Formats: sequence, structure tokens, C-alpha cells
Amino acid sequence: MSRSLRRGVLAATVLSLSIASLSACGAGNDAQTLQVKPDNAATSAGDIKIQNASVVTQPDLNAKGPAVVTATVFNNGAKDQKLTAISVNGTGQSAKLSPAGGSAGAITVPAGGSVVIGGQGNASAVLASGREAVQDGNLQPLTFSFSSAGKVELGAYVVPAKAYFEGYGPSQVPQPSGSASPSGSASPSESASPSESGKPKAGAGSASPKASASAH
Repeated sequence: MSRSLRRGVLAATVLSLSIASLSACGAGNDAQTLQVKPDNAATSAGDIKIQNASVVTQPDLNAKGPAVVTATVFNNGAKDQKLTAISVNGTGQSAKLSPAGGSAGAITVPAGGSVVIGGQGNASAVLASGREAVQDGNLQPLTFSFSSAGKVELGAYVVPAKAYFEGYGPSQVPQPSGSASPSGSASPSESASPSESGKPKAGAGSASPKASASAH
């Protein structure tokens, strides 16, 4: 066998082994590609599953005011469950819950269905002192309390109401605490009045009638 032919056979063998290795990685229930998980906060306990949990704060870092908790809650059971509380671990703060289109109170997660928390027209969970309770960029532990499933804990990402999260942010957006006030503008009394500015000054070069007559 010539040297060039041996090189061709060796290259073909290496290529076939590489293809076989890649095929093995993607085959079966334990394939590596099946173990890739999305980068969002999610957990499950019994019939309850929580996905895409976030705490959305004011868009301006210096603004003080409420924050909101957003999440999608699934109920795989045969009976309705009620979400009775969402608390921020370590702060003593709990969110004010409101069903979609209703007053404050527990949020019902229907059997075999789901509930979206946050966003226009959906159920809401509002933290009255969000800026004091959480910090942007943190992974904040939260506890969801359900009527049957009990307490379910997970870490939620804390993000400002910008870009993708703009439509899910707090409905009440106060002005930043360091915003300038219009009190520094000049008052009308400080500006010169038209009568004074247009009035000629005595002795400013204007000749009197007697002086012009004597000149002739």
C-alpha cells in the first residue's frame, strides 16, 4: 500500500470515529442535549410547578417605590389550589396578591391549568417597598404558599423594568429621588419691567429745547 493511500485510510477512520462519538452524545434518554435547561427560575412541588419567576423593580436605580413578582404557576392536580402568599425570604416582606380583574386576595390556580402573575390583565403580586427588600442583579429567595401544596421555595432573578421586563414592571413608577425641581427658575419680579427699560435717562446726550434755540 502506498504512503498516500495509507494516509487516506487513516483520515477516513478518524472521521468515522468522530461521527460515531457525536452520534452517541445525542442518543438515548440521557443525551447531553436533553440535559440543557433554560436559564430561568423554576421549581416544582407535588402538583404545583412554578416557572419564569422574577422580581421586577423600578426602571430607575435611584427611584424608590414598589416592585412586583412575576411567574407562571401550573397546577397538574385534579383540584384547584389557592396561592395565598408570596414572601421575600429574610426581609419580612410579603407581596399583596390580587387575582386578574379582582380585588386583593388569594389567587386561584385551576386544576389542570395555569395562572400568569404579572403583566397587563393578569394576576398581580406587589411588594410595597421593593427597593428596600431586593437588589437588582441578585438571586432572591422567595416562598410561594399554596392551600394544598404548602410552601414552595425558589430563587427569583431581580431585574429592573427595562427591555423585555418593561411590560411586567410596577404600574406605579415614581420620579427618581434626586430629580431637579423647578424652584430654581427666576421669578417675574426679578426681570426688568418694560417701563424702566424703555425710559430714556436724563443727561444721556439729548439736547433740551432751550439749548437748541440759543444755538440759532
